[in-house]
Amino acid sequence: MTKLLSFGQSNGDGIIAVLSAGVAVISALIARGETRRQRKLQTERLRQSIDAASIDWGNAAIDTLARAAMFARTRQLQANDGSFLANKANLLVALSTLVDRGRLFFPNLNPDKKGAEKEGAYRGQRPPVLDALMWTYHELEALTREGGPSCDDSAAYIDECRRLLVSELQSYLDPRRKDEVVERYDDQDDDDRKDAITKSQALKTRLETRRPGVASGAAATPNQRLQ
Repeated sequence: MTKLLSFGQSNGDGIIAVLSAGVAVISALIARGETRRQRKLQTERLRQSIDAASIDWGNAAIDTLARAAMFARTRQLQANDGSFLANKANLLVALSTLVDRGRLFFPNLNPDKKGAEKEGAYRGQRPPVLDALMWTYHELEALTREGGPSCDDSAAYIDECRRLLVSELQSYLDPRRKDEVVERYDDQDDDDRKDAITKSQALKTRLETRRPGVASGAAATPNQRLQ
């Protein structure tokens, strides 16, 4: 009888041990699932925060480009040269600060291949979304109140820069994209990126034709840091 009781107790202990192990495994799986859920929620919150800041920046950029195009269209209606220069200076400041603010969301491409002598944020190739602002900056910088052949389509040129910016910003913010939150622009589809870079380079070529030297730095402007 004693042996039977001992045997039964041993079996009971074994069953309890097995059940305890099973409960431990299930608890671990539940905890892992909860951890993954929390990480997913944190990632989504981070994405929403980044997108909200990007949208604010994008709205400011679109607004500034629209005002720059209208300024170009109405340059001859300015009261005098002083008013023209003051309004142009305000727009140039807005554009240059938007470029630097935009670097927080759109870092330069291929930083190891270009501009090694520059500070970290300025190494590599500027992304097309920021090019749109820089080409507008140079176009506006060279704009005169009197106008002339090269000024006739300044507003139309700036409008094209704005369309490039909007297209790139929309691609970056597209909720259907499944890239990692902080790498979405770097992981942009190669064909889309090549197309955007081609458009940006085409705008740069036209700018250099219209305003010789400003985009290449030959004009030695005080804003070469933004190149």
